Amino acid sequence: MTELTPIRDKILNHRRIDSNEALLLLERADLLDLAFLAHEVRKWLHPEPMVTFVVDRNINYTNGCTCGCKFCAYYRPPEHPDAYIISKEALCHKIRETLDLGGTQILLQGGLNPLLSLDYYQDILSFIKSKFDIHIHGFSPPEIAFIAHNCGFTIEETLRSLIKAGLDTIPGGGAEILADDIRRQISPNKCTANTWLNVMKQAHQMGVKTTATMMFGHIETHEHIIMHLMKIRDLQDLTQGFTAFIPWTFQPGNTKIPVLAATSVHYLRVLAVSRLVLDNVPNIQASWVTQGEKIAQISLAFGANDLGSTMIEENVVAAAGVDFRLSLADMVRMIAGAGCRAVQRDCFYNSLKEHRMPEI
Repeated sequence: MTELTPIRDKILNHRRIDSNEALLLLERADLLDLAFLAHEVRKWLHPEPMVTFVVDRNINYTNGCTCGCKFCAYYRPPEHPDAYIISKEALCHKIRETLDLGGTQILLQGGLNPLLSLDYYQDILSFIKSKFDIHIHGFSPPEIAFIAHNCGFTIEETLRSLIKAGLDTIPGGGAEILADDIRRQISPNKCTANTWLNVMKQAHQMGVKTTATMMFGHIETHEHIIMHLMKIRDLQDLTQGFTAFIPWTFQPGNTKIPVLAATSVHYLRVLAVSRLVLDNVPNIQASWVTQGEKIAQISLAFGANDLGSTMIEENVVAAAGVDFRLSLADMVRMIAGAGCRAVQRDCFYNSLKEHRMPEI
């Protein structure tokens, strides 16, 4: 513990830790001390005992994909009989249902499908905007990089076209681990780490906010985890474009990576270190989708201040055999049970409505 005392003092005095210090915390700090430190940082950034969430729906517009990620149980080759491209009728039904349930946005993501042109993406965005007043949080960096390459455009041209057609913000999916030695093994046809960062940098420079993610618990090392966090922090120093960071654990069911699922303790350690390293990212989101309700609730004492989405629909993690579900009432009860106020937000973390537990 002696070697960690200066790091602990540094954090408590609001000073930035470096990669070596972060690694020491991840590997050697007492679990409850990590929780204390991360919760202290969370309280500095968010003094009010408030936990936010958004009501939205994940819509996968296609499962056709050439990426071949070993961790994905959802995709199908584009010509496979089970591959699909969503119809506008189905899309409308899903969005209407989302709005009826109090949703304010959709998360629009899909596979890297070479059968789709840039015109398809522009059309689907403009179609949604012409029919519905809803925020579109869509197309992760690998999708944007793939669209650009497949259609012969630059990333800047592709981004401008998507934004003009109605794209509002960009999700941080496809980051996995931002180290190419890992990416080549688990997602050999996906964009490089630098390309992921470049898409985000250009989006931020155009005024588009994004989130950032990290999928861990597969073949990465602790050093890879810290490297990933540092790359996010460095870009955020430059652009201030990330609204939130979401670390989540790889789910090995039905995939091609034969490892045991990461433990809840490992998840909580990584979550806490993420809050301590990313002093410039305002929000840390807990992953109830992969961890379940109880660990997500505990996450609120490990630096998380946001619980993501109620997820009216989620397909990718469910395809790996993990199917946690959470209603709006469950979300409010979970937050209240942690001694916090449950506040529904939008994609920019503006408060929309405070939800209270019904009186008995």
